Amino acid sequence: MKESEKKHIREALASGDISLVIGTHALISERTVFSRLGLVIADEQHRFGVEQRGALGEKGDAPHMLFMSATPIPRTMSMLLYGDLNVSVLDELPPGRQKIETYLVNEQMRSRINNFIRRQVDEGHQVYIVCPAIEEGEDESLKSAELWAETLQRSVFPDRRVALLHGRMKGQEKEAVMRSFADGETDILVATTVIEVGVDVPNATLMVIENAERFGLSQLHQLRGRVGRGSAESYCVLFSENKNPDTQARLKALCATNDGFAIAEQDLMLRGPGDFFGSQQHGLPAFKVANLSLDVQTLQRAKAAAERADLSDPASPLAQRIDMLFSHGTPVLN
Repeated sequence: MKESEKKHIREALASGDISLVIGTHALISERTVFSRLGLVIADEQHRFGVEQRGALGEKGDAPHMLFMSATPIPRTMSMLLYGDLNVSVLDELPPGRQKIETYLVNEQMRSRINNFIRRQVDEGHQVYIVCPAIEEGEDESLKSAELWAETLQRSVFPDRRVALLHGRMKGQEKEAVMRSFADGETDILVATTVIEVGVDVPNATLMVIENAERFGLSQLHQLRGRVGRGSAESYCVLFSENKNPDTQARLKALCATNDGFAIAEQDLMLRGPGDFFGSQQHGLPAFKVANLSLDVQTLQRAKAAAERADLSDPASPLAQRIDMLFSHGTPVLN
């Protein structure tokens, strides 16, 4: 939006003339002030950082907060155990959605995957190919969307319609490319993660992700969700040459399930839930006894006991014990 338009909206929000606003991260900026913020709904919450999610709540006097995500991130998994969130789970696919078969492959399978792409297009379907970079850079191992789109159109699929989409393109240009793909005028769309959310083309049946190890499980799950939106069987292919055992375990976990919560649990075991009291979103916390992937029931009982506890009286034994454990900033194991 033009600065004058944003200024008008901000003034109306501050005065209370606007009762509902839908926006991007611009709503979190210091310049955006609400007259009486009562409800915050954050869609695709995994796209928000820890501090950004906190800043949303500070825009009002303890507003109601609703976070939505198809892929719970590890920090969210920890908050299910430790936080005061009420959780609702929608564990069914929307009507008509198809299960997506996911495969992890390397360059030795390139010709077979190209043949599979051609077969999908010949059957009247469309294909996404996602690259981690826009243009060639210092890391030659990364597929760049610009170069790969040119290579595919010139050398691999010269008789098919290949288009390019990335975040540096102008808004009207991006809209034209997506409209062309949605209307069936493009067979293969080579893109960056700009297509991760908000794209709905039921005729697209194949998602190919290059350098899959460069993406988080949440991103991969979201990208995979761009296909399987119609009645035809759909597929996701993860290309990776990375032989690291942890990386292989991560990618194979995605191949094993379409369940976002199962993926988050796997991510929790592999990466850890993050720093509960800080802004780190991954890495193992400094627990000396508990294991978050094995002691889930114990942790849930501890949370329930904490919710029942009355700490309003500072003289109570439990309140004094907690004060002693945390008085120096770091809990004392006893």
